[in-house]
Amino acid sequence: MNNFKIIQQKLETFITKYYTNELIRGTILFLAIGLFYFLLTLLIEYFFWLNSTWRGFLFWSFVLIEGILFARFIVFPVARILKFRKGIGYEEASRIIGNHFPEVNDKLLNVIQLNQDRRESELLAASIDQKAADLQPVQFQSAVNFRTNLKYLKYVAIPVIIFALFASLGGLEIFSSSYTRVINYDVAYEPPAPFSFVVLNDDLNAIENKPFTLKIRTEGQSIPENASILYMGETYYMQSISPGLFEYTFQQPVEQIRFHLKGNKVTSRPYSLDVVKTPSLSNFE
Repeated sequence: MNNFKIIQQKLETFITKYYTNELIRGTILFLAIGLFYFLLTLLIEYFFWLNSTWRGFLFWSFVLIEGILFARFIVFPVARILKFRKGIGYEEASRIIGNHFPEVNDKLLNVIQLNQDRRESELLAASIDQKAADLQPVQFQSAVNFRTNLKYLKYVAIPVIIFALFASLGGLEIFSSSYTRVINYDVAYEPPAPFSFVVLNDDLNAIENKPFTLKIRTEGQSIPENASILYMGETYYMQSISPGLFEYTFQQPVEQIRFHLKGNKVTSRPYSLDVVKTPSLSNFE
């Protein structure tokens, strides 16, 4: 094997290591960008409660962007390593190596260019062989340092830290609930009510013809200024005792009353006030 063939093999080894380094860096960036965009998608859905159309847009945008990133950072370097896709040539590799090794400078590039213009000249062949022999001690593959990729790990750490912070504050439900809605983007979901009604009475049993006072409290992220009660086709405002605490008195209930509570746009589940009949004289002698 002549000296130039050895140089060619060393260049092939360098090119393989060059794209292996690209693959390592691409994998790190793919994970970093993918994780960050994944968390961003879930947070957008959680805070804005998008409709099916926008959730579908988020889902397919994520799939498209992840596909582009996977092709750019993973598929292309692998294809060039396996020679399925054309990569850098000997000249470009020579320039990269020349930038890393000052002692090589333009010698390597000159050898490659001389070989391309090679004729049947024994003098030129001898010159190429001599220059190639001078370059043999240089370890071309050392021009690629895998450790330079360590600096990109900080970009993976950013979404991991964000997720860890939410988890430590008990916010995993934020990601799980929004993930479910994005994945099932064609399913209709109703946003949770900003508050709920809590009945404070021990039971909902009234004595016939005796006043019964219903007491309720609202719990949640917001407190309504007013609350009302709906029964028998009518709506009545409840008395506000303090912020979030309301009362309403049924004056003389005589039979079971089914009612709902309402505040702002929130309507409660149906409740039932049972009426206990009291004994009465039907005849006296």
